[in-house]
Amino acid sequence: MRLFEAIIEANHRALEGDASAGLHPADFGTELPMVALTCIDVRLNRLLPQALGVAEEQFIWLRNAGNIITGPLSSTMRSLALACALKGGQSVAIIGHTDCQVGKFTTMQLIDCFRALGIQRERLPENVNEYFGTFASERANVIKAVDLARHSPVISPRIAVHGLMVDTASGRLDWLVNGYRDLEILGAQMPDRGAQPGPIRPFGALDVSALKFPEVKIGRTVSNLGDWAGHKSEPAETSEPPKAPEPQPQLPPRIPVPPPIKPGLQFHKGPRYVRPKA
Repeated sequence: MRLFEAIIEANHRALEGDASAGLHPADFGTELPMVALTCIDVRLNRLLPQALGVAEEQFIWLRNAGNIITGPLSSTMRSLALACALKGGQSVAIIGHTDCQVGKFTTMQLIDCFRALGIQRERLPENVNEYFGTFASERANVIKAVDLARHSPVISPRIAVHGLMVDTASGRLDWLVNGYRDLEILGAQMPDRGAQPGPIRPFGALDVSALKFPEVKIGRTVSNLGDWAGHKSEPAETSEPPKAPEPQPQLPPRIPVPPPIKPGLQFHKGPRYVRPKA
C-alpha cells in the first residue's frame, strides 16, 4: 500500500469509528515529505493535519485563496517546484474543500467587495474572473489544478500529483485524481536507463600541427571578431554513426475539465458621463 492509499483508508476507518485507525509514516519514507496545496480557509488549520495524519515535519503546506493554479509556470507552480527541488518533497497533493467561499462569489459581488475597500472597478484587471481565478465547482477546480501541475515543465515526472477533496463538516477525504496511475503511464514510456555503459574507447593519436589557434596575443583586444570567427576547423571525422536522441517520455493525457463560467456582464473602460449643469 502506498502513502495516499494508506492516508485515505485510515481516514475512512477513523470516520467509521475505528479507534485503531492511523498512519505509520515510517512505512512510507520514500514518499515523504509530501507537498500539499490548499485553500486559506481557516477551518482547515486544525482539520487538515488531522485528516491526513502526517507529522508537521513531513508536511510542506502551501496555501492560496481557493487552492487555484492559473498556469503551468505561475507563482504557485514555482512554489510547488521549489518545495520538491529544494525541500525534498516526494509527492504533491492539490486538496480542495467543500463550501469554498471563493467559488460562491459572482463577478459583481467581487467588485462590490473591492469597492467597499476603496478600490474602484477601473483599478481592477479587465477580466476579473481570469485574474482572481474564481470557479463554480470545487471538484473541477482541483482537477484543473492537478492537470496543470502534471503537465508543468518544472514538476518532475517522477513526482506523483494527486487531487483530493476534504469535507469541512466531517473531515472525510475523497480521491479525485490518483497520481499513481499517471506515474505508471510515465514509467512505461521512460527509456531503459538501467543498462550498463560500454567501456571508454581510447582517443586516437592527436596531431598538434593540425590544430588552429587564433592569431591574437594575450592581453591584446581582438580588432576584428569576424576574422577570428572565420577560422573554423572542420569537424573531426568519426567512424561511428551519430546516435539517435533518446525518446522523451510522453505525459499522460490531459484531464477533461468543465469549461469556465463566462461572466454575465462585460465592463469597458471609457469616458465617464457627466451630467450637464442646469
